[in-house]
Amino acid sequence: MSERPPISPKSPRAALEPEQVPPPPKRSDRARNPLVVVGNAIITGLLVLMISAGGLYVYGKQKIEAPGPLAEDKIVNIPQRAGITDISDILRREGVTEANRWMFLGSVIALKARGELKPGEYNFQKNASLRDVIGTIVEGKVVQHSVTIPEGLTSEQIIVRLMDNDIFTGAVREVPREGTLLPETYKFPRGASREQVIQRMQQAQKRVLNEIWERRNPDVPLKTPEQLVTLASIVEKETGKPDERSRVAAVYVNRLRQKMKLQSDPTIIYGLVGGKGTLGRPIKRSEITQPSPYNTYVVEGLPPGPIANPGRASLEAAANPARTRDLFFVADGTGGHVFTETYDLHQKNVAKLRALERQIQNDTVEPPEEPAVSVPSTVSTPPAAQADPAAAPPTAQKRQPRPQAAKRTAQPPAATPVPTEQ
Repeated sequence: MSERPPISPKSPRAALEPEQVPPPPKRSDRARNPLVVVGNAIITGLLVLMISAGGLYVYGKQKIEAPGPLAEDKIVNIPQRAGITDISDILRREGVTEANRWMFLGSVIALKARGELKPGEYNFQKNASLRDVIGTIVEGKVVQHSVTIPEGLTSEQIIVRLMDNDIFTGAVREVPREGTLLPETYKFPRGASREQVIQRMQQAQKRVLNEIWERRNPDVPLKTPEQLVTLASIVEKETGKPDERSRVAAVYVNRLRQKMKLQSDPTIIYGLVGGKGTLGRPIKRSEITQPSPYNTYVVEGLPPGPIANPGRASLEAAANPARTRDLFFVADGTGGHVFTETYDLHQKNVAKLRALERQIQNDTVEPPEEPAVSVPSTVSTPPAAQADPAAAPPTAQKRQPRPQAAKRTAQPPAATPVPTEQ
């Protein structure tokens, strides 16, 4: 065991004095260099910024991807020329997001979507996150509204429908030519112009017409696609039953082949009212013999143009009619028609229709002190026109969403026509 060195005794005065601590090591001249000091400060600041940015990134990512407050799907309209703050306010007001302006702006910048937000009507899904909401607006996934244009309307009637629909904007420069619009169900975003709608319907009509014309029966006596549209428009107005279109087309094709007058009521009506479409009363006898380019009781062959805008099914029927020898058809009183090859059989069917009309008219007369008898829903019996003694008596007719013409009698001309209300 080593011995401790002997402690030299201190004087009383020296013992009372504090022991001196050795001085700290002297800092090097390099540590006191201003560049080193600034560099250390910069590194420290960068570390703080990196830590802060990382925390902010994690926080922002959570906020952007967190489920939104929507309890169910909701459609919201972002108007034209809306800025980022405007969009933020709209989305928050509609309950789509809970983000304030600064959070929304930061999210847009983080997702590199600034300048990419598009106006329109959007359907935001239930609990859509802020990322989903911004992505929907950037991609322009606007709501598409279904718009159905029924078959058999005239161009003027279609324009009226477009003007009454508030999802469209703008005016219509002119009414399109008859038969150049394809009735169908289309989808458009809110704010689409009416001119755009018309152009799309015209393009669809050209495409469908070309396809059907290429597949037509070569024996059909039609020289141009325009004649096909004209015949199809007559078929469209004569019947609303899908299974009758090809037979109605066959009647008119057979008549064209035999140089017989078409004798179609809807053509007379179009000659009287044009694009208005409906007459609102039965055809008068005097109007049957009235000369008109559209009166197919007077002129031979097809009228000068379509009388409506036919749908795809009627175009197909006119291009490929049924293979029959039928030359006549008349309403059967139940919404359909009876087709025959000979005039004698046709007259018998007309007589049956007249008898059915009389029976229905008798059933609608209320006996004294007895309950009224209801009229079957498949027919209507409007009163005969009293303003003009020459007005023809009405015929039984199926109640349709649009007027349907029952075929009158055909050749010979001396036969008494069976008029129809349009």
